[in-house]
Amino acid sequence: MFNLPFNHTVTLIIITVIVSLLAFNTQKLMNRLIFWPPAMKRGQYDRFITHGFVHADGTHLLFNMITLFFFGSIIESFYRDYFYNLGFVLFYLGGLIVAILPSYIKNKNNPNWASLGASGAVSAVLFAYILFEPWKLIFVFFIPVPAIVFAVLYVGYSVWAGKKGNSNINHSAHLWGAAYGVIVTILLEPRLIPHFLNKLSQLPF
Repeated sequence: MFNLPFNHTVTLIIITVIVSLLAFNTQKLMNRLIFWPPAMKRGQYDRFITHGFVHADGTHLLFNMITLFFFGSIIESFYRDYFYNLGFVLFYLGGLIVAILPSYIKNKNNPNWASLGASGAVSAVLFAYILFEPWKLIFVFFIPVPAIVFAVLYVGYSVWAGKKGNSNINHSAHLWGAAYGVIVTILLEPRLIPHFLNKLSQLPF
């Protein structure tokens, strides 16, 4: 019988799925949880966290949660040694906050701007994983791609798409989330730098 390990990763996924599904059907709830700059002036700073538990649609939710499921448990095993077993949860929530901060600073006086989704924190998890296993294959739309190649393409695309600025996707959050994931993980374990470079030099072909 298959036993699903209810670690912090799975718990975060379950909470996110439940809240997102509820918000899909309750506009009032969606409006209260989404990241919206005018709400900050009312003291609703909890939106720095809550925006990561609601999503634009089912595809947005599914993509983020599948990525979190496959890479979250691996990174959680590293962070479990920190902050009394709450290291991964704090790392994930920190990713939500740090990833959205630059966008908030840029749009804090723009009532027509809003953001939602766990992409910033999920990017943090994924890029932290790449530090450990840069050549491991990850599947992008069922196509196997080495993690480090995906990272380069992902950053390049996010920079390009962010400059174009003609979509509703917050590419800035993806980039800052990725940077946060790499920087925090290295600060906690500086030996990951030589580990990463050594792994990177071991070409799989």
